[in-house]
Amino acid sequence: MFAWQGVIRGFIFPVRRLALSATAALATQLAGCGPGAAPAAPPAPPPVEVGVVSVTATTVGLQTELPGRTEASRAAQVRARVAGILQRQLFREGSDVKADQPLFQIDAAPYAAALASAQAGAARAQANLMQAQAQAERYKPLLDANAISQQDYISAVAAQKQAEADVAAGRAAVQLAQINLGYASVNSPIAGRVGRALVTEGALVGQGEATQLALVQQIDPMYVNITQPVSDVLRLRAAIAAGQLKTAGDKASAAVRIVLDDGSVYALPATLLFSDLTVDPSSGQITLRAEVPNPKGVLLPGMYVRARLEQAAVSAAMLLPQQAVQRNSQGDSVKVVAADGSVSTRAVKVGSAKDEQWVVLEGLQPGEQVIVDGFQKLQGKARVKPVPWKPAGAAAAPASAASAATRS
Repeated sequence: MFAWQGVIRGFIFPVRRLALSATAALATQLAGCGPGAAPAAPPAPPPVEVGVVSVTATTVGLQTELPGRTEASRAAQVRARVAGILQRQLFREGSDVKADQPLFQIDAAPYAAALASAQAGAARAQANLMQAQAQAERYKPLLDANAISQQDYISAVAAQKQAEADVAAGRAAVQLAQINLGYASVNSPIAGRVGRALVTEGALVGQGEATQLALVQQIDPMYVNITQPVSDVLRLRAAIAAGQLKTAGDKASAAVRIVLDDGSVYALPATLLFSDLTVDPSSGQITLRAEVPNPKGVLLPGMYVRARLEQAAVSAAMLLPQQAVQRNSQGDSVKVVAADGSVSTRAVKVGSAKDEQWVVLEGLQPGEQVIVDGFQKLQGKARVKPVPWKPAGAAAAPASAASAATRS
């Protein structure tokens, strides 16, 4: 029994010593958490990363987007210039035609007969002329020999002159008859695209008026008539005169981009031709005209488009991705990252858009870093870690190239 008591004591005493040690350690910790002691601060979280761009000052052309309508560079109404029954239509509607290509055929029989009659009249006049000339030549020596009177000779010469006039009139009648016969074949006055036929075979055309048969339009190149409020023009000129803006090169050769109705940009650039000198009194707008190549016939006359053109340029502007600018009722602002990682809100003055970027006119200095991505990570006044921002397409392109290289 005594042996068992010794074993029990040998087990209990170490356990009791361990419990006393734990109690002492707990008491020490509780003493440290007393009213006079400060709690240990949790470790500070690392700064969050945000995508930034470093702004630089550059000369930026200010783009203006204005409404416009397309118009054929040349348009000609095909009309019947002589009266008659329309016999044939010689073209396919909507096709391209060449200049002087026959489009319609009018009954030419009456005009062929008129030509034959005119030719006969011209031949008769020519025969009369020969007779009058011979008589005048015969009277000349008789007059010198005093065999005939002066009046008889004058009458012979006058008959010759009248016969010559009749010959000239006969030739003119033949020429007119040939012209009318030619008008029986209605040709295209210009090269272009012909629309639908406005009359059908069997119709009487040209009776009393020149009946319109079709319309031919040249659509390559195409004109774009652009309208701009005269108030904008005056404000732009005032800013250029004050030195705030400068002209964007030669206006006569200024590049214009055409935006289609679906929002896509037409592939070929247009050229600004001129600005109208007259203001429309009903709308207070001035008209500008641009010329755009249209080899594939994508643009059609009468289409509504928008024209982007540079009429002025600012020398100290900065370009920012559109998502970097926050727009609200108070104005436009951006988030700027300082050298110590702090973030501040900066009010800016934004101009027009250029290539999916905003043109910032005031509020930023060259070299400052503006947040473009990571706004949702900002919390209060916490510091951030700026990293260069890359557009989504820029990251996808190298990955695609690497994948293609791996497959090859």
